[in-house]
Amino acid sequence: MFSKILIANRGEIARRIIATCRRMEIATVAIYSEADVHALYVREADEAVAIGGFTPRESYLLIEKVLQAAADTGAEAIHPGYGFLAENAVFAEAVEAAGLVFIGPTPAAIRLLGDKTAARALAEKANVPFAPGSTGAVGTLSEVREIAESIGYPVLLKAAAGGGGKGMREVYAAEDLEAALESAQGEASTAFGDDRVFIEKYILNPKHIEIQVLADKQGNVLYFPERECSIQRRHQKVVEESPSTAVTAATRQAMGEAAARLVTEAGYHNAGTIEFLLDAEGSFYFMEVNTRLQVEHPVTEMVSGVDLVEQQLLIAAGKALELKQDDVHAKGHAIECRICVEDVYNDFFPDAGTVSHLAEPVADYIRHDTALYEGFESSLHYDPMVAKMIVWGSDRSQAIERCLDALDNYTIGGLNTTIPFCRIAVASEPFNDGSYSTFYVQEHWRNQVPAEVQQLLSAVGAYARHRSTTGRKPQFPQRSRWADLGRIGR
Repeated sequence: MFSKILIANRGEIARRIIATCRRMEIATVAIYSEADVHALYVREADEAVAIGGFTPRESYLLIEKVLQAAADTGAEAIHPGYGFLAENAVFAEAVEAAGLVFIGPTPAAIRLLGDKTAARALAEKANVPFAPGSTGAVGTLSEVREIAESIGYPVLLKAAAGGGGKGMREVYAAEDLEAALESAQGEASTAFGDDRVFIEKYILNPKHIEIQVLADKQGNVLYFPERECSIQRRHQKVVEESPSTAVTAATRQAMGEAAARLVTEAGYHNAGTIEFLLDAEGSFYFMEVNTRLQVEHPVTEMVSGVDLVEQQLLIAAGKALELKQDDVHAKGHAIECRICVEDVYNDFFPDAGTVSHLAEPVADYIRHDTALYEGFESSLHYDPMVAKMIVWGSDRSQAIERCLDALDNYTIGGLNTTIPFCRIAVASEPFNDGSYSTFYVQEHWRNQVPAEVQQLLSAVGAYARHRSTTGRKPQFPQRSRWADLGRIGR
């Protein structure tokens, strides 16, 4: 096993990796930009190396600086976390060329599965179902028109080289196809330096279901109970849960086995996630592979009892998986709420500011993966997600009630966050009866501030001002005003 690793990331995921390394008695090296000088993970790591700059392009995305920090501190391996260089095959190659271990899949697997058209071709070879459309990239309008007419509208144009909703366009009618193709290609070129797009049938009101896998270097593969990640804005997840109400035991096994076939065909090892869409009839379609640890991995850990970061480290060190497929099953139910610094009443527009007060709910069934502390400064240079709250229950009903109570007692002063959105979403009828889809925001969220919310925001502002001038905590009712507001429609 490694004696020291460098974490090529920041914020809550860096703290998450440090926690497991500390338990495994592995020393950690943090890297930090000028914006992260006071970050919690910098204090918690055994060593910390300044790599300069305020923006990612001046710091965390500079491969030579990351490798130099590893060389200067004697790190044996690098954990990329997620985001930044995590799915960058060039970085993985550079890590190996420097004589270090990349805690993730091989560069070849990253490159293969990171290209969505190549991944679709691999899925076809592994007999993994995917939505009707082109296997490879499409180049001309006539080619796109022909495929769209054969599979029927609506269709989806997607960037071959990327994700996160960039280079993606929904097309409902033939007359909109040309403009959508030009727009998708242009955005894909800007975002990824690659204008290739492919076309597939647009699945209406689907569930976003994903399967966590672990694969060792000896050829063993495990798949875990599914995560449902259908509550999204801008094609990015906000609330996740495991298991899904929409997945039967038979479908769960079929999806898991399909995921295992795909990673086996790719020669994949370490942690990865295979994402599927599930339609109203229960058919599932391969979407993409995330060749890294997922943001929402804690919900899987909460229901399975398996530390996925520990497994990543063991696999990277050449150890074979000790767990067998029969050992992997869901116990209870888990819900994760992503805490992002955004104004949910203004199209989820990113916010910035300083945390003036922080009160996190505490219980043995609540887990916080967080970068927050009083005085934390949120920057528009980085991803707006600053924390995650994960709640476990013996069943889904208990998990929902515990999650609502926890959100009632979660206060972050000085910033607009997604807490109110999560509170209302988890309390909503579509979430409670399991009927919600990836269209939840479009169908159920009202992009306006109700009177009750205006009152609450005023109270929070008054609280922050009072605390900053007196240093004392004023008395508030024990139950949050979100309690009644969030239960509308339940």
